[in-house]
Amino acid sequence: MSPEPTDTPEQDEPQAGAPEAEAKPAKAAKAPKAAKAPKAQAETEAAAEEKPAAEKKPAAKKAAAKKAPAKKAAAKKDAGEEPGEEGKAAESAKPRASKKAAAPPRRRVVRAHARYVRTSARKARMVCRHLPGKSVQEARAILAFTPREVAGAWSKLLESAVANAESNHELLEDDLIVREAYADEGPTIKRFRPRAMGRAAPIRKRTSHLTITLTPRPEPGASKKHG
Repeated sequence: MSPEPTDTPEQDEPQAGAPEAEAKPAKAAKAPKAAKAPKAQAETEAAAEEKPAAEKKPAAKKAAAKKAPAKKAAAKKDAGEEPGEEGKAAESAKPRASKKAAAPPRRRVVRAHARYVRTSARKARMVCRHLPGKSVQEARAILAFTPREVAGAWSKLLESAVANAESNHELLEDDLIVREAYADEGPTIKRFRPRAMGRAAPIRKRTSHLTITLTPRPEPGASKKHG
């Protein structure tokens, strides 16, 4: 009979040592990762410090760009060079202001009003439409030979305008012409009169506001437009 095999310690040793050999390489593999972590943190911190510096540079460039035109303009003024667009605009505005100041003065206008005249505006306009553009003497003649009652009101108003021009504005009667003559409607007075069969018929008594404006005669070489 063959002898029975017995367990020897030599066969168990390699099996027990195998797990230990596998564990050691795993620990060795983990060690480099831990060593790399501080390096990555150092790189991120360095990038974070570089970003604010990069952001500050454009702001500094913009400030320098704004200061550069002002320095150039000051240098041109000291050197006596031509001004830029802003200077040209200011220079071009100066002659315009001088032209406006040199414009001839407008002619004086003298007005006279007659309010609540007891006539209709339509009847008053039939007379006043002949007066604009006429001299004072011509307007007087027209009103004197007009066969209408409202012509008397227009004649009184014309004399009032002439008196205003002579006393208040120191103008001569011979130099004046009628610039405008117009009539506006005033309030209507309402009355009633008895009619047949006990009825009442309304009566509308019209009023008007008359206005005459005088101005000096234009000079021979001047334009025809009224100032």
